[in-house]
Amino acid sequence: MSYVAGTMTETDVLNQLLTAEEQGFTLDSARALLSLRFSSTAIDRMNELAAKNQQGTLTDAERADLEKFLRVGNFLNIVQAKAHHFSSVSARTDN
Repeated sequence: MSYVAGTMTETDVLNQLLTAEEQGFTLDSARALLSLRFSSTAIDRMNELAAKNQQGTLTDAERADLEKFLRVGNFLNIVQAKAHHFSSVSARTDN
């Protein structure tokens, strides 16, 4: 896949890092990745920032924090999707 300079997102870069052909997962590492969750404190903060965003009352610093949570959340989603796929494939081949 080719990209126009300046149009790649962090998600695009991470997705290339975690290609299906070179995942490097073991079943244990896939399970560990699938168990990763944000803490209740982080979830509360994300909810607070999301509410302020909907109200249009986010400060610039809060917007930056919200964007960081979103980027990390997107990364976690990609990694966990790859780990889930690996786990599913491993479970089918083990039978």
